[in-house]
Amino acid sequence: MENKTVKSPVPPEIETTADRRRVPRTQLDPGRWVAAAIDVLAREGIAGLRVEVLAKRCGVTKGSFYWHFKDRRALFTAVLEHWKLGRIRDIEKTTAFTPGEEFARLNYVIEVYGANRNRKGMDIELAIRDWARHDAGAAAVVEAVDLHRLECTRKLFVAAGMSDGEAKSRSLLLYACVFGLSLMHYDPFDSNLPQLKQRIAERIVAA
Repeated sequence: MENKTVKSPVPPEIETTADRRRVPRTQLDPGRWVAAAIDVLAREGIAGLRVEVLAKRCGVTKGSFYWHFKDRRALFTAVLEHWKLGRIRDIEKTTAFTPGEEFARLNYVIEVYGANRNRKGMDIELAIRDWARHDAGAAAVVEAVDLHRLECTRKLFVAAGMSDGEAKSRSLLLYACVFGLSLMHYDPFDSNLPQLKQRIAERIVAA
């Protein structure tokens, strides 16, 4: 009879060697692997996203990774899906409005996406966009997120009284501005950056 390897019912990261028994110690679910992967991606880019790096960061064995993911590519897919769903949820929340507050909400969108306070979020965004330059799967996810963002703000501009064509151009201009600013070092350009950004916002959303 052929001997077959039987997969352990307990993930390797929670195994102990005491008396050769397996006793739960620390549960490491796929979500923690994804969170660790996103942290590494933000700091080192896709080239730094290696299984051994993540295992060390999580304090588990490299073998435990394969309990949750078939391979490195499966982790990449999970990371992209997590980022995509998070960004779609965020833009839907950010652009939600009640009638009469459309312009205030548009200014809020610019403030949120143009702020420097969420540096980690921007680092993640830029790392995924750089990844998308070389990977079709990542590029498809970035495109889906971009189109959803543009559509959400387009609806806001239309609700504010603009034509569909004008709303589309304003929506594209909004994101070109906020993401362009994230790539630039412009602090010395003006002594009152908040006021400068406010003037830019006013031009983007002006009726």
